[in-house]
Amino acid sequence: MKRALPLLLTVSLAACSGSGGSGSTGGTGSVPIVSPAPNPTPTPTPTPTATPTPTAAVQSQAIATFTSPWAMTFLPDGRMLVTQTGGVLRLVTQAGVLSTVTGVPTVATGGQGGLLDVAIDPAFASNRRVYLSYSESGTDGAGLAVARGTLAANDASLENVSVIWRQAPKVANDTRHFGGRIAFSPDGFLFVTAGERHQGAPAQDLAQTLGKTIRLNPDGTIPSTNPFFGTAGARAEIWALGQRNQYGLVFAQDGRLFESEMGPAGGDEFNLVTRGANYGWRIVSEGDDGEVLPRHSTRPEFAAPLVSWTPVIAPSGMIQYTGTRFIGWTNDFILAGLVSQGLVRVRVTGSTAAEVARIPLGARIREVEQGPDGTIWVLEDGASGRLLRLTPQ
Repeated sequence: MKRALPLLLTVSLAACSGSGGSGSTGGTGSVPIVSPAPNPTPTPTPTPTATPTPTAAVQSQAIATFTSPWAMTFLPDGRMLVTQTGGVLRLVTQAGVLSTVTGVPTVATGGQGGLLDVAIDPAFASNRRVYLSYSESGTDGAGLAVARGTLAANDASLENVSVIWRQAPKVANDTRHFGGRIAFSPDGFLFVTAGERHQGAPAQDLAQTLGKTIRLNPDGTIPSTNPFFGTAGARAEIWALGQRNQYGLVFAQDGRLFESEMGPAGGDEFNLVTRGANYGWRIVSEGDDGEVLPRHSTRPEFAAPLVSWTPVIAPSGMIQYTGTRFIGWTNDFILAGLVSQGLVRVRVTGSTAAEVARIPLGARIREVEQGPDGTIWVLEDGASGRLLRLTPQ
């Protein structure tokens, strides 16, 4: 600035001199005012947005108590249907008010059998259809069955109940490994997990539905697009095979089907279930069944689990969490753990998966569901199993 001012002054005075005549030294003229360059306004440094801390603990509120509960599902109005293995279907409000829904088929109780899963039709709001899986008696023993009925307008009973599928064959003198989970695909098909009834080898036999994932139309008829439809000697309802005792079944947000199942001594599994795939039981396993079994890595023709657990967690019900209340959990799979006595979070990334956290609850957890408001609800296992509402801590 100090060197620019004389130059500007000289130019201005020369202009005045030219207009006032030669030799004039007293002419008036204006001297431009040179303002200092403004100091630039500093740009504020943005305050970094804090990364939310993932939910690491939960608070639980006991809502109701049931006799040996097994499964639950939410109705559109926020109430729940809850199954008890003894053959009782209960309706419960979120405040814990209980009532009984009659019309349930006669079940064969004992061991791991009884009234098992409950699911509502995707079009429940208009057709009020309810689906139940359960063990039933027959001349050759007990077997898994699926029935559907219509929830009456007064919510007190199931009407027009009919059996739409039965596992074959029935098994005598063993009350284990019924499976029994129900899930609807985004395109409206009904999927059922049919356990291998602790028989082992039949899981590989396409003439039987032991140890299989089943795909049906909602009325129980068999889709012609099933992988073994029209195959001689094969049951047309089979979607996948080589499974043991599948207690979790979930269609993810991306449309893929995921399943969790109990292994023998070790080797619990979390699987991606695909059309026609064979998961290897009882030829391979990540656990041992009274003897050391070959691992999946030795037989690549069998689909290997995305995650396996040894020691076991004894996975039961399973959801994919789609809410936002539990920070960092969105789209993770939440598995109910019986032996692990809490919840197990599994994160799927593309074609891989890994356990990311455990949430201890201090009791065997039989079932888990997501509430309409993003809370998580669980059922404890056992004769006095509580319904708990979980919120972030």
